[in-house]
Amino acid sequence: MDFGRPIGTVVPSLDGAVLQVLAGADRGLSGRQVHGLAGVGSVAGVRLVLQRLTSTGLVHVAEAGNSLLYTLNRKHLAAQAVELLSGLRTAFVTGLRAELATWTLPPVHAGLYGAAARGDGDLDSDVEVLLIRPHEVAADNDQWEQQAADLLRTVVDMTGNAAQFYELDLTELAVHVTGNEPVVDQWCDESVTVYGADLTTVLSRLHTTRELLYTTSR
Repeated sequence: MDFGRPIGTVVPSLDGAVLQVLAGADRGLSGRQVHGLAGVGSVAGVRLVLQRLTSTGLVHVAEAGNSLLYTLNRKHLAAQAVELLSGLRTAFVTGLRAELATWTLPPVHAGLYGAAARGDGDLDSDVEVLLIRPHEVAADNDQWEQQAADLLRTVVDMTGNAAQFYELDLTELAVHVTGNEPVVDQWCDESVTVYGADLTTVLSRLHTTRELLYTTSR
């Protein structure tokens, strides 16, 4: 899946980029504005696409002074498909949440990071998932391993992208934090929580627990 422009997974042409912009807009946009937001093609090329889409009725055009403003005609029969394709990234997160909700051994936290979280990946980008196990679940727990393997297959089946899981328990997370591992900052900056507590909350609880243990041991 093209996480930067989800509709491009099915419509890789300039038409897809234009429709992606219009699907996400809540007001009319000029051809130049559409071009700027699409980030591909030329202004002339974008205007040609807009003219063609207008001729199909999928796009409406209105005069505003010296400008022409374009909007997606959301009553068009094809508009629902356009909106569905443009929202694939959201649908992907929803699908992952639904599967994680069925886990017998739920994670403390599951989140996306990297290109899938930032929304700037392409068809060649890996889907990176952070999974944090509870203390009581061992890494080689059969049920946990089966759940993780099933989720990995789901990610690949839903997106077509390769997947990478970064799995650790709370103790290992504490080691990463104490060691100032750069990946922790990346997780905090980019993480899109899919299941469980958000990462900031997990780290805060971890810090509080360590303080209590230290105070008790003195």
